[in-house]
Order: sequence, then structure tokens, then C-alpha cells
Amino acid sequence: MNATRQLRDLGQSLWLDNITRSLLRDGTLARYMRDLAVTGLTSNPTIFDKAIEESGAYDAAISRGMTAGVPEEALFFEIALEDVVQAADLFLPVHESTGGVDGWVSLEVSPLLAADTAGTVKAAVSLWQRGGRRNLFIKIPGTPEGIPAVEEAIFAGVPVNVTLLFSPAHYVAAAEAYLRGIERRLAAGLDPDVGSVASLFISRWDVAVQDKVPAALRNRLGIAVAKRTYRAYRELLASARWKKLAAAGAHPQRLLWASTGTKDPQAPDTLYVDALAAPGTVNTVPDKTLLAFATHGEVAGVLAEDGGDADAVLAGFARAGIDTAALAGTLQRDGTRAFAESWNSLMRCIASKGPRPART
Repeated sequence: MNATRQLRDLGQSLWLDNITRSLLRDGTLARYMRDLAVTGLTSNPTIFDKAIEESGAYDAAISRGMTAGVPEEALFFEIALEDVVQAADLFLPVHESTGGVDGWVSLEVSPLLAADTAGTVKAAVSLWQRGGRRNLFIKIPGTPEGIPAVEEAIFAGVPVNVTLLFSPAHYVAAAEAYLRGIERRLAAGLDPDVGSVASLFISRWDVAVQDKVPAALRNRLGIAVAKRTYRAYRELLASARWKKLAAAGAHPQRLLWASTGTKDPQAPDTLYVDALAAPGTVNTVPDKTLLAFATHGEVAGVLAEDGGDADAVLAGFARAGIDTAALAGTLQRDGTRAFAESWNSLMRCIASKGPRPART
């Protein structure tokens, strides 16, 4: 049994952090599902920017849209929804067989809305309705302005992947927004079964401090933050507040490990998958990490519900001068900015593939 199936058997889902038209059409994604126990998929502006820039598979659709005068952003969502809906249909049997726990596909609202609560809610509802698939997550950033948008989207019945979370405090804010949305649905007599995941970014922590800490602490911060966040997750699931909602028919908002491709060439290429096995969670990985884990990954054990050595490790970083609370805010702002830059690059890429004006 390969390591990907071991994760599945202990209750962790592996989702692919990638989407391209060729991946969908040449059978690669179907093979990942069949052979590597992949049960979902996530996307983001950077992934789509790379896919559209490096492939001619989108050129004809872009040319038609540009000729018809469709604005770049609207044209992108037409293209993205076509891919995402195809992926959602591929994962639908998984979604159905797991009672809606797995088989999800994610599409993100425009990162330019990160500071616009009302605009984010409007975009989330619109994208979900246009997608027309019950296993479609809409990604909303867990920024200060995004958190109330998460609550409103959940209340509106839109499944949400809360992205750009970097700390236990960020996770708790996202979880409480989800709980409030579900509680409001129950109070209004609505179905409380609205799916959600909360995506905690891992590897960017270690990139941020790699030149600022002793060698003994290298590549340990992201995992320690994840362990402490997992403790908060387990505490929430054990709370009376959650048990009341579960009894009414709500599903847990699962904790998702994001950004789990290893960035340090000196570290194991499966570092963040090996270390973060935990029941009831999701790990979303790029193709390279998925294939590496399938061939030589090792499930090193299951995360302790109490966070294990997280507090001791984080204390070591504090002694080294790392303020993790402040750094979490910086990482979230930097991540928001990076996605906005990818978005702008994506719009330029689409514009560049449109028909050129005739020379006079």
C-alpha cells in the first residue's frame, strides 16, 4: 500500500493543488484519483495564471471572448468555471459516496476583493450559482474583511474554503465565522449542512524565517504552527457549541493544510505531508509533492490532539526573536498581495492572447 492510501485510511484527505485543461482532459487527474487516492482539488490565481500562460489550450476560447468584447475578468471566470465544473463532475461520485465530506473542488473570488466584504459576498454567491455544482467551494480569504464575508456566504448557503490563514488565531476566526453562519441558518429554519474547510498555509512560515533562526530550528516553524492549530481544531470539535450544531445536521468545517510543497531544497520533498497526518483533515499538494509522497513518503505518525511539542518548539522561536503573532499578520498581508499580483498578471496574460488590432 502506498503512502497516499495510508493517509486515506487514517482519515486524512489528499487534494491536488493544481488545475489545468490538459490535466483534466488527458486522464492525469482521473489517474491521480484512481492510483493515488486524490479526492479533491483546489485552485488559486497563481495556478490559473501559470496554466493559461504556459498552455495553448485556452487560446481559442480567449480569442473568441476578446473578439466578442468580453472583459478580461469576466472571460477568465468563464474559462475557469469550465475547468472547475469538469473537475467537480469528475469528483462527484466521491462527494456522493462520502456523504458530502469529500470530493470538493475550489474556485477563488477575485483577490482584488480582499478588503471588500460586500463585494466578496456578492461574487461568492454569483460564482457558486454559475458553477451549479453542490461540490464546489468558493474560496474567500480569511482577511479582517473576508471573515464577515465567510459568515454571510455560509448563511446564504454557499460552501466556502477559507484561504490565507496563517495561525491558530486566524483559524479560530474562520471557524467562528462558519459557526455563526450555521447558527443563523438554523435560527432561520434553513438546512445547516453547508460545507466548509479552513486552509492554513504552512511552508511560507519557514521561508520567512529561514535566515533568521539557528539551524536546529530550520523548517520547524510551519509544522509547529500547524500542530498548535490542530489543537484548536480538536478543542472546537469537542465543544458544546459544535456538538449542538452537529446534532442538528451540520458537518464539521475541516482543517486543511495548504502550501505544503517543500520550498527548501535541503529539506525532504515530502516534509509537510509526512509530518501532518491527522484524521479529519485535508492536505492539498502540488503534483510534484503528490508524486514524491506516493513513491517515498512516510506516514511518521498521527498528530497529537493536544498539539504535541508545538508549545516547546514555538517557545524556541520566541527565544530566537520571532514574534509569531506579528509574523502571521505579515504573511497574510503578503499572501493577499501576492495573489493580487498573480491576478493582475493573469489579466495581462489573457489580454496578450486576444486578437491584435489590424494595422492601418
